[in-house]
Amino acid sequence: MKVPFVDLRAQYQTIKEDVQEAVLAVMERGDFVLGGKVTEFEKAFAEYCGSEYGIGVDSGYSALEILVQAYDIGAGDEVITSANTFIATTLAITNSGAVPVLVDMDPKTYNIDPAKIEAAITPNTKAIMPVHLYGQPADMEAIMEIAEKHNLIVIEDASQAHGSKVNGKRVGAMGHAAGFSLYPGKNLGGYGDAGIITTDDPKIDEKCRMLRNLGMKVKYYHDIKGYNHRLDTMQAAVLCVKLPHLDDWSQNRRNAAARYTEKLQGLNVITPSVPDWAEPVYHLYVIQVEDRDGLQKHLGDAGIQSGIHYPIPIHMQDAYAELPYSEGDFPETEGYAKKILSLPIYPEITDEMIDYVAAKVAEFTG
Repeated sequence: MKVPFVDLRAQYQTIKEDVQEAVLAVMERGDFVLGGKVTEFEKAFAEYCGSEYGIGVDSGYSALEILVQAYDIGAGDEVITSANTFIATTLAITNSGAVPVLVDMDPKTYNIDPAKIEAAITPNTKAIMPVHLYGQPADMEAIMEIAEKHNLIVIEDASQAHGSKVNGKRVGAMGHAAGFSLYPGKNLGGYGDAGIITTDDPKIDEKCRMLRNLGMKVKYYHDIKGYNHRLDTMQAAVLCVKLPHLDDWSQNRRNAAARYTEKLQGLNVITPSVPDWAEPVYHLYVIQVEDRDGLQKHLGDAGIQSGIHYPIPIHMQDAYAELPYSEGDFPETEGYAKKILSLPIYPEITDEMIDYVAAKVAEFTG
């Protein structure tokens, strides 16, 4: 049996006619840049999250970078974030001139450990950027309590967590603002690069719109130095088709994760742990196993694709050699990075595929 890590074509077949109609309509209208479907998607996604405003941009990275700058965070400022994340999180901070201050992960959730945040706060700290990694929400209630105590901005990196909840409230509406990736492989993805910002703050909404569009409120009048980071109308049209399906797709992912967890019980692997307050959306299903590389090869030989998210922690990347960290500073993140393996998961994965993957894991682990 062949089991792909993700199968975007399978999803496309379920919505093919609606997608083609939406894309053709954009071509007929010719409103390719900041067209009507961009506004429609922004409003619909903001409402979905429970936020006042949505600002469509060209990537999840752009969403975070724009937010850092919208809050006037720059040279000399520090932003606390997770040591266990994809590099786009920290690039949004450093490319704005600020400094990322890393905090080790909670070994149960893989997200930033709130108990370690206060020790990282200095007079230069301006914000906290929690990451909802793998579709598992961070402990936002604890993080917001710390932020309020120290008068800090909270920018959620929700790039992998569209629709996930903390005590019934969706991520993207719990901090002061949030950035989402809408890359094709995400739980809600376009057919190219795309992203969106959510916030309740009208001033931040206005500034983000200016920053994404060359610093303009009115055409040819540039009030600030901005970027060309607009969400294109074709992507927005696709996303408008997809958004109404997102909750069903998320439930399919939860069902798949539950089946994996059941089938992997009793094996020498660690399966994801979910706190009582969390409702994850399983962008990834990540296990831990001692011989990760051996298991990955065994699965590959059996026709099963898998991934590693992420093999090298941020503070050990050459790109961040200037940070004042060294190996051993974040033991949870470092130890975990050597054991993690992401198994195939997507809304259309079948029970037979999951059972086959689990059987091959069992075969390797004994």
